[in-house]
Formats: sequence, C-alpha cells, structure tokens
Amino acid sequence: MPVDDNTIIRFATAHDAGIIAEHRARMFQDTGRLDEEQATAMITQLVPLLQTMLASGEYIGWLVVSEENAVVAGAGVQVRKLLPRPETSVAREALVVNVYVQPDYRRHGLARRLMAAVLDWCREQGIERVALHASHMGRPLYESLGFTLTNELVFYIK
Repeated sequence: MPVDDNTIIRFATAHDAGIIAEHRARMFQDTGRLDEEQATAMITQLVPLLQTMLASGEYIGWLVVSEENAVVAGAGVQVRKLLPRPETSVAREALVVNVYVQPDYRRHGLARRLMAAVLDWCREQGIERVALHASHMGRPLYESLGFTLTNELVFYIK
C-alpha cells in the first residue's frame, strides 16, 4: 500500500490502548516469539495496563494515522527513573517499545518518522538516555539513528 504525505503522527491516548496492545502482540508474532493464542492473551493483559500507563504519563505513545483515519504504525516510550551514572545525571530514561508498522505500510519510512518524533520528544523533555531492544528487522534503522550496543545482560527468573 503506498504511503503518501497525508499520514499524520499523533500522540496516543488511553482510548488507543487496544491498538497499541495489538501492535505489541503482532510485533512479537512477526519475530516468531508468540503464536496466535499467546498474542490474544497478551492483548487481553495489556489493554488495562496500557490504559493506566497512558493516563499517568508513564507510557507515551505516537501513532501514524493514514488518510483513511486508520492507525497503521506506532511507537512508544516507557519513562523510567534512572540512577545517575557517568553518562548522564538526569534521573529519567526513555525505553522505546512497541515500534510497529503494519505489513502493507512497511518500507515507506514510517518507523523512521516515528523514531524522529520519539527522539525529538525526549530532547524536549530533557531525557538524555534512550534505550531499546532491537529486533533483527529494526536494528539497521536504530543504528542509522545513532543507537549503539551496550553491555546489558538479562537474567529471567523462572
């Protein structure tokens, strides 16, 4: 589907929790980490959580809306407290999450436009540290924007 200049980016509201939850689940499906049943369960779990986080400002979301008024892409940040560190003394960071573009709209620069909006907002808020976990599909975009690898390790307690 061709993307024209009539798409707009707007902030998400608590009413958009369902579409953000859908994007997050589809993102994990596209990377092979969820099946349809797991995606449905994730959406059910996410909607009330996202409604609360959007209303409180703990989650800030951006949505790309097509000329037909359909949400075709989105991205968000979780604003988190951060202990001072050598790289920044600012007590907050933005964790970029849920960067998703519907398949028919991919390869038209929408993710890049969303990330520009996210990074502009972070600068306006005085947030100096922006982190994310990249899929293999998204990594070239993030690296082109200046994101670099860190030494972060993860341990999952089960």
